[in-house]
Amino acid sequence: MEPGPPNWLLFFIGSLHLWPCARVQSSYTIDSVGLTILPSSTVESGTNVTLQCEASISRDTASEPTYHFHFTKDGAVFNYTHSWEDTARYELFPARAADSGSYGCQVTINYKRKSSLEKTFTVVGLQQPELWLNKTKIFESEEVVARCSAPSEKGSLFFYFHQRFRSGDTQEVKRSTSSGNSLETSLTLRHIGDSLLYCEYDVPLVGRSNRSNEVQVIVQGMFISPIMNILPSTEVYEGDVVEVVCKVVGTHTDVDVFLIKDRKILKRKPVSLSHRLRAQEGDSGELVCKAEWRALQKETYQKITVKELISKPQLSVEPGDLYEGDVLTLTCSVLVYVPGRIQNNTLKYSIYKDHTEVTRGDVYSTTAQESKNGNYTCKVQASSSGSSFVKESKILIVSAKVPVSEPSMSVVGGTLVLGKPFQLLCQSERGSLPITYTLHASKGFRESKVVGNPGEPAIFNTSVAKISELNNFLCHAKNHQKLPPEFATGQQLLASTTIIEPVSKPVLTSTPSVEDITERHDVTLFCSVLRGSPPVTFTWYSSETGVEIFSQKSHKLRGSYVINDVGTQHNGGYYCVCTNPANDTRRSDIITIAVKMAGWKKALIAIVCLLLLVALILVIAFKRHLIGFKRKRTAELSVKSAGTKIERLSLTQSEVTNMANATPSMMGKSVWSEHVSGSESENENNVAAVKTPELEYAEVQTKQVDPSRPPVKKGTDTTYSEVRHSRQGVPEPADSQTSVEYAELNHDAEPPSGGGGNHDDHTVQEAHQEEGCVDNSATGHDVGPGE
Repeated sequence: MEPGPPNWLLFFIGSLHLWPCARVQSSYTIDSVGLTILPSSTVESGTNVTLQCEASISRDTASEPTYHFHFTKDGAVFNYTHSWEDTARYELFPARAADSGSYGCQVTINYKRKSSLEKTFTVVGLQQPELWLNKTKIFESEEVVARCSAPSEKGSLFFYFHQRFRSGDTQEVKRSTSSGNSLETSLTLRHIGDSLLYCEYDVPLVGRSNRSNEVQVIVQGMFISPIMNILPSTEVYEGDVVEVVCKVVGTHTDVDVFLIKDRKILKRKPVSLSHRLRAQEGDSGELVCKAEWRALQKETYQKITVKELISKPQLSVEPGDLYEGDVLTLTCSVLVYVPGRIQNNTLKYSIYKDHTEVTRGDVYSTTAQESKNGNYTCKVQASSSGSSFVKESKILIVSAKVPVSEPSMSVVGGTLVLGKPFQLLCQSERGSLPITYTLHASKGFRESKVVGNPGEPAIFNTSVAKISELNNFLCHAKNHQKLPPEFATGQQLLASTTIIEPVSKPVLTSTPSVEDITERHDVTLFCSVLRGSPPVTFTWYSSETGVEIFSQKSHKLRGSYVINDVGTQHNGGYYCVCTNPANDTRRSDIITIAVKMAGWKKALIAIVCLLLLVALILVIAFKRHLIGFKRKRTAELSVKSAGTKIERLSLTQSEVTNMANATPSMMGKSVWSEHVSGSESENENNVAAVKTPELEYAEVQTKQVDPSRPPVKKGTDTTYSEVRHSRQGVPEPADSQTSVEYAELNHDAEPPSGGGGNHDDHTVQEAHQEEGCVDNSATGHDVGPGE
């Protein structure tokens, strides 16, 4: 037989054949999941119950998947299983009340999960518990061990123990919880006689079980009640000897006896005890005799009264208001209540300071001082019926008051500003409280403060306007009615306080004064105050703009600001503002600066004006000289008379118009015209001026000829006019004319072809007389405007 292929080759070939199949994965979907509780959702306790979970799926292959089942109760998983089958079961054998709840199941296949609907399962009824006792016959208050159990129940249970008497009444003895289904505990029964014990238990959210079996218990009484006797009586006097007997009558030897007063054990003995004591004031009260056996206790009560022979001593001090330096007197005294049993001469006194005896006697005197302060008591020793006793007083605290020391005054912050309120402190370093401080100031000011806290000063709110007012300050400190007050004066404030005086209203001045300020000079503005603590800050402002110009801090009461090379641009108002550490700002009045012209400019203007005046005078003088020269020249010339009847020359209308628009000098002509009416001639005849008629000549510059006219001779021709006067000063009549006027006019026009004085081309009418060129003073009369 030929050998076959090796095994590894077969495995390799098989793997290649199965490889496509391994890559194929089945698909599943869970259609439904259902939970069934068998036999029913509600059963009696002890019934066997089965929980069945079934899943229904759809798939694409015939292979069976793996089912993962989770059973839940009240939302928590309590069981897990997996199977190739589509059904899983969980059994409750048997079902108990603790199994009641809401159940469900969950199925998982290849990471797909689905849950069933929740179903409620109820177990009706609880198992009856069982009671067991370690003994059934006990003494009263003796402990017995009891155990209550429900073996078939599950979970945590709560147990109750009850005692039922023959009368039918029941009493709960104890209750306790257990993490299991049983509980063992100790019970104490105090009811004497026989009774029945039983137990019960509770299951949370289910209810209480039925009663357990009842167990009879017999409780026997313990006769250990104690007996107490007080000798000689329950009412005694202090100092008497008292004996108290406490005992238990019976055969029990393991009983303890206690004597107790005010919860304090005075004595302890087995079965019986006797206690002796000397009665004192505080021994009155209730005595307790107690017998104790195991957990059982019996008690007997009796009251004892101790009467006082003398009162408790009292220690007093004199004087009540004690100060250092006073005489301190301590007195110890008592009251005797039973004189028949005690005598005053048998009382012995002692006085103690801080538990140290300072004197034997009922009176102690010394000088009060700090070393004598302390806690004082006194003791009294008395004897009665051959016995003695001692009584002590309450503690008396002696603390001599300290007289107030000289106070000191200071200002809060160490700085005060005149005119502003400040806080004044007045305080004494030593002195018992309370201390009354009184501040006296100027103008009858008076204020008091009472200080009751250690180290606290008296604070006064006040103010001063002047430094001198501080001399009137006076602070009184007093804490003793019989001693004069201590005081402090305002001199302390002057020495220890920084006093700031606010600045007064500043005054702004200038150098030179505002009336003498001229341009191109320096002006100094001085801002000064009469009062104020340095340093003082001076600030200058322009009243027009309100802008700060200059600021200066000075330790003097005066500051300065210099305006160099003053000019008209510095005209306007100025003021200054002052302040100092008092932070009180004051403002000066406004001064106005008006810069005047410089002196050299004024001198220059005066010189110029003077030169102009001189020039004017020279011009006038020259003009007058020129006029005189012209007169002299005229006198040398001769002008022939035109006759007694002067033919009035008339100017043509065009010449009149030309002359109206120009001065005689511009026309280049000299014209004398006399327009005298009949009335005017009469007025002139009234003038008394007898002079020889003379000729007056004037040289007139001729006017340029109108270009439209025929050419004339250029240059300046001399024209003479002659005015003839009568010797009596009256002009000669000529053809009803009262004045004769001759004018020789050298016109630019061509001379006429005919002789005679007729001028057909031009007529001249002259109604003006040149006063500046003709001096009428030679005529001897004033020339009016018509002459």
